[in-house]
Amino acid sequence: MNRACRWILAAILLVFIAIPAHAAGRAECRSVPSKILARSVGYCVLLPPSYDSEKMRRYPVLYFLHGLGQNEQALLDSGGWNLIQDLWDQKQIGEFLIVAPDGDRSFFINSRDGHQRYEDFLVKEFLPFIESHYRFREGRRNRGISGVSMGGYGALHLAFRHPGLFGSVSAHSAALIAKLPEGNFDSASAQALSRALGGAFGTPFDRAFWDRNSPFTLARDGPPSVGLKIYFDCGTEDDFGFNRGAQAFHDLLVSRKIPHEFHLYPGRHDLSYFAEHLPASFEFQSGAFGLTPAAK
Repeated sequence: MNRACRWILAAILLVFIAIPAHAAGRAECRSVPSKILARSVGYCVLLPPSYDSEKMRRYPVLYFLHGLGQNEQALLDSGGWNLIQDLWDQKQIGEFLIVAPDGDRSFFINSRDGHQRYEDFLVKEFLPFIESHYRFREGRRNRGISGVSMGGYGALHLAFRHPGLFGSVSAHSAALIAKLPEGNFDSASAQALSRALGGAFGTPFDRAFWDRNSPFTLARDGPPSVGLKIYFDCGTEDDFGFNRGAQAFHDLLVSRKIPHEFHLYPGRHDLSYFAEHLPASFEFQSGAFGLTPAAK
């Protein structure tokens, strides 16, 4: 090998040495049988770097809910897994499990027609299954929930509907609508709205059912969520106008003196916005679990 070749090889080796390896976390995707839904439901769990080596250690768990049109592999497909590994590498978050169930187009609630009792499945079957099959550190403060878009709606709905279950909730560009247009929808409009919202709120769309399940209603009329740590953000140019709903939800929480963290950032309702701001909610959840200082 001549001198030039040796220099080239040495340079290549230095480049590889300079690139840090990711923390050795791993992802696994499986399914859980559900009697409530009469089918199996897929899920992916992201296990932190020490999970396989520290066999006696138990961990907090963050349930991550995907957006409409996605599934349990949303974090893996979008590059979210690499983002999480980077956060572990850089010690920006502590170690906790991240579990993402397939919610189909359910909005993570029990459907209006009663055929898809997804909320019942999640609370009565999925959480107990995960927390008995993985090393979960017991207690409400060790259980958080998060989501984007449809999943952000679901996370806020579930956190306020079941205040004893979750110690923290975070949401990006949540499907928040403060107030639907006045008056009755004509048949075509109701059908279109039902399709846009995945059919969970009735076909045709049922305004009263929407109102009963709205995070606005739950936060305003439900029992106080004592100690619940809350974070949410939205893009100022959100394609669906959810920024207006996010601002109104912030105003409601302020009026009820419910502590929370809220931000409007430049951006649309798209993958680039989610990728930029997802680290903030993972850091927020890590702080809520007591693993790192709370994010500001």
